[in-house]
Amino acid sequence: MSAPNRATLWGRILVDELAASGLEAVCLAPGSRSTPLTVAFAEHPDIEVYSHLDERSAAFFALGRARRTGEPTALVCTSGTAAANFHPAVIEADQARVPMLVLTADRPPELRDSGANQTVDQVELYGDAVRWHADLPLPEASERTVRSLRTTAARALLETTVSEPGPVHLNCPFRKPLDPIETTGSEAVPDEFAETLAGAGRDGPFVETAAGRHASEPDADGTGALETLRTALETADRPLLVAGPADPVTSSTGELDPAAVVAVADAVGAPVLADPLSTVRFGPHVAAESAADGNRTVYGGYDGYIDALPAPAPDVVVRFGASPTSKRLRHALRDADVRQFLLDPVGAWREATFTATDLLAASPGSVFESLAASLGESTTANRWRARFDTAERLHWDLRDDACTTDSLESAPFEGAVLASVFEAAPDPATIFVSNSMPVRDADRFAHPQPADLTVLANRGASGIDGITSSALGAGSATDEPLVLVTGDLAFYHDSNGLLALERCGVDATIVLLDNDGGGIFHELPIEAVDPPFTSQFKTPHGLAFDALEELYDLEFERVEPAAFEGAYRRSLASDGTQVLSVSFDADASHRRRAELDERVHTAVAGTDDSGP
Repeated sequence: MSAPNRATLWGRILVDELAASGLEAVCLAPGSRSTPLTVAFAEHPDIEVYSHLDERSAAFFALGRARRTGEPTALVCTSGTAAANFHPAVIEADQARVPMLVLTADRPPELRDSGANQTVDQVELYGDAVRWHADLPLPEASERTVRSLRTTAARALLETTVSEPGPVHLNCPFRKPLDPIETTGSEAVPDEFAETLAGAGRDGPFVETAAGRHASEPDADGTGALETLRTALETADRPLLVAGPADPVTSSTGELDPAAVVAVADAVGAPVLADPLSTVRFGPHVAAESAADGNRTVYGGYDGYIDALPAPAPDVVVRFGASPTSKRLRHALRDADVRQFLLDPVGAWREATFTATDLLAASPGSVFESLAASLGESTTANRWRARFDTAERLHWDLRDDACTTDSLESAPFEGAVLASVFEAAPDPATIFVSNSMPVRDADRFAHPQPADLTVLANRGASGIDGITSSALGAGSATDEPLVLVTGDLAFYHDSNGLLALERCGVDATIVLLDNDGGGIFHELPIEAVDPPFTSQFKTPHGLAFDALEELYDLEFERVEPAAFEGAYRRSLASDGTQVLSVSFDADASHRRRAELDERVHTAVAGTDDSGP
């Protein structure tokens, strides 16, 4: 490969190898020191470039795109504090197993610790939040060093998805000249270098990489962990499957077939409690579910009744995915003194109550495929599952009653909006839900359905930063309609991210739940202590978000809770981006949730015990 100087050569080779190894997208933030990388990415025909002005928004956009695709998106920034602004998204990517490749440009080593302008210590900047880190050597036209660069590019991309997916950091120091201009002397590239193996590369990637699939293997005697799990399910009277939030690589690649999960559940008579962020609550495998005859397999209302179900408890639990969104479900599993199997492809522990008994380091997809192929159909009357059917029916009936027009006019609450978001969503669609109350309301009020809905959230570290950018990043990776449900504080926190609507060509329906502050704090005991509750926890801001309409060329509409569904359907049928702002009184909405909660508990606790 030829180049006018060493820095340009370095950028071109690194980007060329990343593209050859499968990288498809990059988010670029402007800066001088990153010029060799920016120019190389901008000129490469096989990599889609997304330009961002704000490094934090760029990082969360890349996070959202990688979360939606399951493939790494690259990030590029200049030196100094620009790299630090990537850190919150890197932390989320680490916690949520989102593949990401972070490329930070840096000053040359001799300027480090010298007081040189825009120079900070970027070596291992992200600590143990990255799967792998490399501080690249300075650019040179050396055969061995350039071969090392090509190999490092392949390794870095592989490390984002192999074993436990997550972020990888390459720190890239450059000396001037940074621009693609001809130079002489030590920074020049000899003409003959382009004919070497290092300069020319290979046809395709310099190093072919492949990630294997971690499956459970039998022991020498033919038994093993998988057989132990199968026997436990077959002999259980009250088995339970719990599908937590899916890892991005699992959800995007189809590694876990929800139909296999349903097949196993039906074979052993187990209810499947499916988190809205799993791949199990929504999809064609739910098509046979019938609320009328109680013939369910996938259950979504458990947060409303799991702690009110009459005894007995399950006697075997199989859990896969991350820790469930529902705190009540987590506590119910904590209090169930039974055998609990955790399935995790890398053998990591994601169960913070520390009550599970077995950890199976294997792909959940391979486990359920094997179980589905070997388990026969259940031949016994399933009184255990019938208990969940009754509770599920009561939960959804009472939710529907609370969501009627008359009810919402007299007692509006955010949960009704979440119910409409999911029930009126297009098929297919991508729905991104903010942390705090929106994701909790989605957990409780989003009914399982056969629509092909990809539901995402930043539940690794569960912050409210970068929510809008993450959603728009996810939308950039698909032609499906994009819906973002966010609270007012998260919306304010990432308003910079709205610039991606135009710069990155993304449209969305944004549902803004505006209760003028932090509504989730009404769930805490500090609510009763005011001051400091209002000023330091709820933090009302009084902002009028409709000012963003002109700034970001979007449509802003204030919608009454009872009229939300109609406005939502109109937005979904419209071009461009609409923000549907629905105002609530946080305290009243919280009381409405509590009232509904009490009604569900009373109804479920009053049912007869129909379990075995």
